[in-house]
Parts: sequence; C-alpha cells; structure tokens
Amino acid sequence: MEQDPNEKDRLESLARAARYVGNPGHKRNPGDFGLTPPSHPRPNKSLCDPTGIFSRSEAQDLLKKGIQKGCISVQEAGGWPRIVWAVADGIVLEARLDNEAQGTYHGYPLDRNDAIASAVIEFWNSQ
Repeated sequence: MEQDPNEKDRLESLARAARYVGNPGHKRNPGDFGLTPPSHPRPNKSLCDPTGIFSRSEAQDLLKKGIQKGCISVQEAGGWPRIVWAVADGIVLEARLDNEAQGTYHGYPLDRNDAIASAVIEFWNSQ
C-alpha cells in the first residue's frame, strides 16, 4: 500500500530530524555510541550486542528507515512516534522515544516470540 503524499513528507521530515542515542542498559559493548556510562548491561534488559550493531550510524540508518517506511506506533509525544520498528537480518528492533523535545531514541531487539515481531516483519517486507 502506497503512503499518502502528505504522510510521506511528514515521515521524511521526522526521519531527517530523529536521532539515535542508545542506552547503556542495553549494551555490553558500547561501540561508538558515546554512552555514559560506556556500557551498563542490566539483567532485565534485552541486549543489542547479539544483533551485531555496534555503530551509531548503522543504528541511525535503521531508525531513519523505520520512520520512512511508516513502521511506527500510533501513539505520539510532541509530534514524534513513541515507538519505531526496524528489521535487520531478520531481527526486529524496537526504538523508543527518549526525549520528545529533541527527538531522540534508544532501541533494543525484540524476542522472536514477541507478539508484535511477526507483524513488524510482515509490514517491513511489504514496504
């Protein structure tokens, strides 16, 4: 299904402005994310490390693609989608809005058995 031109423009604008900042609680290896503390894996958080995404630019690209495809939640805060999904090598990634004034996000992989994972993959592949 093709996006409405106005919605496509809105998503492009959001994609250009959104920034991926990461979260030390989801990282064992801090890569080049510049996190403070550098990494602080928490046992109850899913870790990004198994995805192999260790560069901010790769995470930024995935955030941008998710927004451009419209793979976003209906819920918004400050004009930003609260959640953006992307798929990398068959792994569903979920980015959550950290700061609505700055449009910053942090993300993590979803468990393959998560109820939304298959719907995200289907949507991602259809765009």
